[in-house]
Amino acid sequence: MKQEFETLYKEYFPRIYAFLYKLTESRDLAEELTQETFYQAFISFHRFRGDSDVFTWLASIGKHTYYRHLRKNRHQVDSMDTELLPEGCGDGAAEHPAETVEKHLMAESIRRTLLSLPKKYQDVAILRLYAEMSYAQIGDALHISENSARVIYYRAKKMMMEAIQDEYDM
Repeated sequence: MKQEFETLYKEYFPRIYAFLYKLTESRDLAEELTQETFYQAFISFHRFRGDSDVFTWLASIGKHTYYRHLRKNRHQVDSMDTELLPEGCGDGAAEHPAETVEKHLMAESIRRTLLSLPKKYQDVAILRLYAEMSYAQIGDALHISENSARVIYYRAKKMMMEAIQDEYDM
């Protein structure tokens, strides 16, 4: 079992670390949460039945590890990276400082909006946007159908866009 898990660790560490880094935007915290994710996976490895993809299983553990961290450290909620959200923040470097500030404010607004969504919408949006999971993988991770994952993501995006439009009087 130890050899199997070591192989799993080597294969999936980079993807789980990247997923958690996108969520935290902190190398140290992503490293810590990745280690905790693999520790939790190791102690529950005997229960993994193979009903879902290994990455889906590990990302789900990582997501729950991240949520536990947020609950313990509520003041660090602002550490989430939101530049990866679609249709939200533009394409990176701004040409003018005012654009940079505007994009940063929009990113903060998106972050607050995402975290204010009901849990099922938040879960689907985080897995889709940050873990870059397919709808099928999200369905496996959350024990819902692929179609439900699509509908929930669509509704989450719609709720987020409406909240941002209300905030900015668009």
